[in-house]
Parts: sequence; structure tokens; C-alpha cells
Amino acid sequence: MRLRTFRIFLVLVHVSAACEFGPFPYSVTGIVCRMTKPAALLLNQETAQVIQAAFRNAKFPNITGERSMRLLGKVAYGLTNIQVNDLSIEQSEVELKENDAIHIAIKNVTAFFKGTLNYGYAGAWFLQLFHSVDFEIESSIDLQINIKLMCQKDQVAADASDCYLTFHKLTLHLQGDKEPGWLKQLFTDFISFTLKFVLKSEVCNEINFLAQVLANFVHDLAENFVRDEGISVDISLASVPLIKANYLESHHKGLVLYKNYSDVFTDSVFSPSLLTESRMLYFWLSEHILNSLASAAFLDKRLELTIRGEELQALFEMEDTEAQRNAVQMIFQGTSYNNSVAKVWSLAHPQISVQPEGTVVKSLVAVEVSTLPMGEEALMVLYMEKEITVTIQAAYAKKKLILHPLDSRIEFKVFNCTADPSENDPSIRNFLHTMISVVGIPEVISRIEPALTSLMNSKGLHLFEIRNPEIITRKGYIIVQLDFSFPNHLLLDFLQNTL
Repeated sequence: MRLRTFRIFLVLVHVSAACEFGPFPYSVTGIVCRMTKPAALLLNQETAQVIQAAFRNAKFPNITGERSMRLLGKVAYGLTNIQVNDLSIEQSEVELKENDAIHIAIKNVTAFFKGTLNYGYAGAWFLQLFHSVDFEIESSIDLQINIKLMCQKDQVAADASDCYLTFHKLTLHLQGDKEPGWLKQLFTDFISFTLKFVLKSEVCNEINFLAQVLANFVHDLAENFVRDEGISVDISLASVPLIKANYLESHHKGLVLYKNYSDVFTDSVFSPSLLTESRMLYFWLSEHILNSLASAAFLDKRLELTIRGEELQALFEMEDTEAQRNAVQMIFQGTSYNNSVAKVWSLAHPQISVQPEGTVVKSLVAVEVSTLPMGEEALMVLYMEKEITVTIQAAYAKKKLILHPLDSRIEFKVFNCTADPSENDPSIRNFLHTMISVVGIPEVISRIEPALTSLMNSKGLHLFEIRNPEIITRKGYIIVQLDFSFPNHLLLDFLQNTL
């Protein structure tokens, strides 16, 4: 009953939820997903599971009627409890019909249905007989499904209502085949007409229903992947999904959503020519998204770091030289690292630009180092503000995100050290400049890598077998391209939980 109600709801949504796009949809495109034909062929291998679910979950109505038979009078009959008993699929093929539909041809579906045949007749001498016998129907079917992609409620929707069943075989087996031959012939003729119509209607309705549910499932996965607590990315469609001969493509707004933060984007540089067709899956990301995510993270106070104890010691004792020892003595005045703490935070929204050499991050950062003498209040011994610009290259390997800093520039804006209030001794500043470049920036990045990896894995990325991923930077955008294997247990779990 729940699924029937949901089907009616989907029909109403299909009728009422139209999408409107501006005259230049590419200009507001922040994210693009392109799936090429090899990926479609891979996913087609999972089609059998969906078709089997459609057959098994279809609710076949009872079939009733009556026929007039010479000498026997009227014969009333009913087929009840019709359900799939066994099912196998020999072959499934997929073709992308440009600007039209995803054509799926499923050949040689062998399906066995079972149920109960109830019949009765009144003879010429007012003799009334009623019987009940179990039956099995053996069928061989080909399916042709044309799936159109459209926009409903600002997301990708699948319409699989263009569905056809061709029967090559439909054989009725009554229990033990001991019933009269005329009876078998009567109901075989009837079933050959009626059951074909019922199967076509119910199975195709179920396939259409599953196609839309799967589209919603994929959307929900994507929407969850780009959400973390109060920060999320709007993946509403910026234009109608495309079907080309060699790929499927969807364009999304990619606006960052965070409390009262207002994100506007109207100057996208996306063009279909920026993506190729040699890999299975492509994602195109505008640098605007990265900038907006950095701004949201700043507003959410996520760009803050506290370092103490052994971690603080590792930073300041990166090398054992006289200059290092003197600087540490002047800053900490002999206080133990365990009784000291360093706080690092962004003073403003980081600025991110994507260039061919990597992702360039420019940020105004404050650092405060305090000592905590026993029984005394915290004493700030160092405060500095600096503008840091670092170029980062990203990679993904062994299910981990890898961030590699290429070069960095550091410019001190404010520098206050209690050991050198007049700033006459450049040794401390020189030491800190080297320490930040050699150890400080890598330390911050080493914190970001596992945090982002953990976040992506919490969204299920580790469930996919990603092969040879590449993260390519160009002026103004990033391309992620990869091949993958689909975890079939993910689809099985979804079908079991949904149906």
C-alpha cells in the first residue's frame, strides 16, 4: 500500500514540477557531472537486479471472467495469487540515443509465474461443479525500455514509461496436467491475451517507479556527499540533463549554503569542450565553489587550530642549530612545551584561485603563543599576523586524499614578541619564517588531509573502487576524472530497504 501511494505521488510530481532555466544556463553552472558510455555499460550490468526487483515486486491483480461452453453451460474462472516464482535474464544491452533516451534492450527473460485457478460451471442438468487448481506459467520475454532524463523539482528525474514487452513463449501448466484438455486449452487461450496485458502494465509501471526511485536515490547520495553539518552545496540543476551518443551530462548550480551566507554565481567558464570522453566519469568544479566553501568554513569557525605539548615541540625543534635554540629560549623563556600552547586561526576569508600549476590559497593568518606557568595566568609571549600564499596539488590514492604544497610565500603584517619588543633582533622572525615554511604549512595540511578523507569516507566514497583518479587544475576550474567499479551490494541494499 505504501508503494502504491508513493507511485501516485510520483505521477502528481511529474505533472506539476516543471523547471525553469535562464537563457544562459552555462553561466550559472558550478558543477558538471559527465558519465561516458563505458560507465553506462558497467552500470547496465546491474540492470538484471533492477528488472528482477520489478518483476518480483509487481502486484498482479486477480483475473476473473466467464465463458460459455457447449454442453457445459457457462464457465466462471478466476486467477488469484499471481506471483513470480523464478526469473532469469540472459542478456542486457544499452544504447545512448542522442537528444532522446537511454535505450535498454533486455533479451530472453525467462519468468515462471504461479498462482491458483478457480473455476466452476453449471451443466445442462443443473449440475454445478467448482474446482481449484494450482497453475504455473512459463514465459519467455524481451523488454525494450527507453529512459528519458528530465528536470523535476530542480533535480534529475527518469521517465521509463516508454516500455514494451514482447512474448516469445507463454505456456500454462496446471497442477499435474491432469485436468481435462478442453480446460487447459480454454484458459491457455484466455491467459495468452489477458496475462500479456496485465504483465506489460504492471511490470512496466514497476520499472518506471524504480527508475524514478533510483534517480532520487542517486540525488540523495550526491546531496549528502556535499553536506557537512551546517554547510552544504546546492546541486539543483542549472539546465536540462543531456543525452549524447557517448555520454550523459548534468549541470548543477553549485551554490554554497550556510546560514545567512549569500552565494551568487553568474560568470561560469564551463563549456562542454572542456571535458573529454576517454574516462568513465568526470566532475567539473568551478573555483567559485572552493572559494565559497572556504568562506563558509571561516564563518563556521572551522579554520582554527590549537597545538601544544609534543606537537608544539616538533614544530619549534625542526632542526637542532644554535639559531633555533636561541630563538626558542627567547620566545619561551625556559617554559616547558607542555606548559605552552599555540593557537592559529584565519583572520579573514581565504582566497582561492585555481591555476594550471595547482590550487592557490591566500590567507591572512594569526598565530598566538602563550605560556602557562604553574599557578599563574597565561602569558602571551608571541603574536603575529601574516599573509600566507601556498600552491597545493591534490591527488587521491589508496582511498586517501593527498595534498602536496609546492611553494609558499609568507609576509609578516604584525609581529609582537615579548622577548624582543623593539623588534631589533631579526633572528626570531627569520627563524619563524623558516619554521612556518618548512614545518608549519605541512603540519596544517597534514591535519586537513585526514579530516577531508574521513569526511568523504563517511559519505560512502570508500565503498567504490576508484581506479586511476586524476585531479587536474586549469585556470578557474578543476576537473576530476576517473574510472570505477560499482559495488553491487550498494544496489542490493537499496532495493531491499526500499522495496
